[in-house]
Amino acid sequence: MKIGKVPESVLKRSVFRQIHTKRDEIFLGAGIGEDCAAVELHEDEMFVVSTDPITGTARDIGKLAIHITMNDLASAGAEPVGVLLTILLPEDAKESDLKEMMAQMEAVCAQASVQIMGGHTEVTKAVNQSVINVCGVGKVKKSKLVTTAGANPGDDILVSKWIGLEGTSIIAKEKQQELLKRYPMRLIQTAQAFDQYLSVLPEAAVAVKSSVSAMHDVTEGGIFGALWELAESSGVGLEIDLKKIPVRQETIEISEFFQINPYELISSGCMLMASPDGNELLRNLQKAGIPAALIGKAMSGNDRVLLNEEERRFLEPPKTDQLYKVI
Repeated sequence: MKIGKVPESVLKRSVFRQIHTKRDEIFLGAGIGEDCAAVELHEDEMFVVSTDPITGTARDIGKLAIHITMNDLASAGAEPVGVLLTILLPEDAKESDLKEMMAQMEAVCAQASVQIMGGHTEVTKAVNQSVINVCGVGKVKKSKLVTTAGANPGDDILVSKWIGLEGTSIIAKEKQQELLKRYPMRLIQTAQAFDQYLSVLPEAAVAVKSSVSAMHDVTEGGIFGALWELAESSGVGLEIDLKKIPVRQETIEISEFFQINPYELISSGCMLMASPDGNELLRNLQKAGIPAALIGKAMSGNDRVLLNEEERRFLEPPKTDQLYKVI
């Protein structure tokens, strides 16, 4: 495609025709020449807005882009309503690439009843691979807003599902041939399929109806980064039992192969939660069929301690995600 704004014919054919999900709250949505979207809300509801780019991989970029932004909204206790997209394409991109991205994004949006409200699509020399930035809009009752800064000393700390899901899936897809030198295809395909777990909307919905005081989706920097950010934002210390943090064997194997730390690997699909009654929240998550584990407590003071049997060491500020050592 040629550099510049994507032609109107391409927009109609490969962008707008892929958008099918509609929301009653959205008064003004995507259209030729429309620079804004408009959303109607009730008096007792709040907008929640989040934005995130996808830059770490080009594979399944549409799927990942929507999941990450919807997870951000869910971690605030919000119901995702719509998204605005900025799509930057390199010169060698084909219209079929754009159509596939849009199909992926619409498929994820349809599952969560989220409308693609509008955006901007352009071919540019500024990128050498496709980049999607998603701005998400959600709604939440004022009394139900949850923040990363809401944890209190004494709260239990929980995580849903397993750490490293997103990073494991990306690496297994991008590095399949290398991994086949050591592992059977069955293990690699299982790891590749971890992208089915990327949404944290189900656990967020359970948590907001239970005793949750803080939520934070585990993304770049992995579980260690997310724990640090929750503690720093809330002004609390932590005592975390390393062995209680759930991790799939496939993640361990792939991490060992590439000599990376799974606890510092991008982990979309895993929700970090603080609760004054972690056992109640754990029971409610399990009743909903969502795997979860209680991994420690929030403490007074600033010490953020990782416990591994008799070993005690301090959590460090977030580092560069381990994914970038491999991809």
